[in-house]
Parts: sequence; C-alpha cells; structure tokens
Amino acid sequence: MTTETLSPVGTRRKGSSNISATLVRLIIGILLMAWAIMVIFPLLWLLYSSLKTDQEIFFNPWSLPATPQWNNFSRAWTKAHIGTYFFNSLVVVIPSLLLTLLFSSMAAYILARFPFPGNRAIFYLFLSGMMFPVFLALVPLFFLVNGLGLLNTYTGLILVYIAYSLPFSIFFLTGFFKTLPSELHEAAIIDGANQYQVFFRVMLPLAQPGLVSIGIFNFLGMWNQYILPLVLMSDSAKYLLTQGLAYMLHQQYYLNDWSGLFAAVTLVMIPTVLVYSIFQGRIQKGITVGALKG
Repeated sequence: MTTETLSPVGTRRKGSSNISATLVRLIIGILLMAWAIMVIFPLLWLLYSSLKTDQEIFFNPWSLPATPQWNNFSRAWTKAHIGTYFFNSLVVVIPSLLLTLLFSSMAAYILARFPFPGNRAIFYLFLSGMMFPVFLALVPLFFLVNGLGLLNTYTGLILVYIAYSLPFSIFFLTGFFKTLPSELHEAAIIDGANQYQVFFRVMLPLAQPGLVSIGIFNFLGMWNQYILPLVLMSDSAKYLLTQGLAYMLHQQYYLNDWSGLFAAVTLVMIPTVLVYSIFQGRIQKGITVGALKG
C-alpha cells in the first residue's frame, strides 16, 4: 500500500532530475561550443587573411581570398627577416628548455626523495619565485645581466629563461618524484647502482609524463616570451620572433605590407599550434598523473 502511494512521487522526482541534468548538459555544451568558435574562428581568419592582397584585407576582410597569395609567406620569411628571427628563437629556446628540464628534474628529485635539514626551506624558496611578476624584476635583472657582461648575448637570455622557468618546473615535478615506488630505488641500490645511475636510469624514465608536460608548458612560454628579450636583447640582428614581429608591425605603418604581416603572424603561430596539437594528449595525461600523485 505504501509502495503504491510513493511510486508516482518518486517517478516524478526522477523525471525532474533527468530533465535538470539534460538542461545542465545542454547549457554546458552551448557554452563550450561558443568558446570553441571564439578560439578557432580568429585562427582561421588569420590563416586565410595571410593569403589575401592588401586590398582584399581592407575592403573584404571576411571574404576568402580570390587567388591565394603564397608569395606573402616568402616575402615575410626573407624580406621581413622572419627566418632569421625564427633561427634566433631556436638558438635560445632549445638549450633553455633542455637545461631547465635537467636542472628542475634533479632539484625536484632531491627535494622529493631525500629528507635533510632545510629541505622544506629550499623548496619554498624555489616556490617564492613564482610570486614575483616579471615586471618587478626587470630593472635589477637588466643591471645584473649587464654587470655580468651578458647583455645582448644569447647566453644571458638563456640563463634568464632557465631561472624564470625553474620554480614552476620544480613544483610540478616534485609531485611525480614523491610517489614513485621506493622499491625500485632500493632494488637498484642492492644491484650495485649508485645514486646518479638510479636517477638517470630508473627515476628519470619513470617521470617521463611529467617531463613531457612541463617541457611543453615551458616551450610555449619561452617561444612566446616578449618582455625579457625586449629588455635584454637590443641588437636587431639577434631579435627573437616576438621582437621581430613587433618590429615588423611598426614598419607596416610606413611600408603598408599588411598581407606580409599576416603571413608573418601565421608563421610565428605554426610551431606553437603544432606542438600543442601533437602533445595535447601527453599534457592531459601528465597533468592528471601529477594531480593524482600530488
């Protein structure tokens, strides 16, 4: 008797709950769709605008190019020196990235696996570097690099990139090394391996998901860095991509080669999009593993 009385009420509540869940999923889907359009459309607009003439860009900004102007890219690469800026960026970013991964993984491993007096103090000292915006350190950083004789040099910029990338990299990798199985470490020691062999042959390969994730984050940050090279690299022959792009933008007010500028922006964007597209699965996996282990 009781069951027959309550069943319609329970059914109505269940039906109402399903409708609410469907509405929530629908709203979330609409918001995600709107966000995807907001992100993807500017990229597509930039891509097909880079194939237009200057007249088409100004008078038909939303239409497709009548005839693709592939010479915009060759003009941007050679005459606007985007190729030189691209090479300069590689010279700075690749060693900065590799050394950041090496130093941050070694520091994170020591801080995560070896308890010693001052361990937490050193860890929080590294973390404190994440609280200072780049703008606050520009003036003392300029005088420090100048005093070391490294102003306008790739070496100076590489060292600064490494220093700014270490705090977050160490914080990120510490979570991985903390929970790696200690049995592997003990087994390697029993087999006669020293601490360096344990780190490079056992622990470092196990932390590969974290290394890939933090490597991609650092690559994107270093590749798109503008403030630091603007302050520390004033020699136009050594400009990085972001500096070269800004320099090219100022030149357009006199040259009126806007199609070449759009092509240059597209060339600058390609490495970032490729890296993220290829490794996006590894980024998600690394963040997930890091979050679970942290």
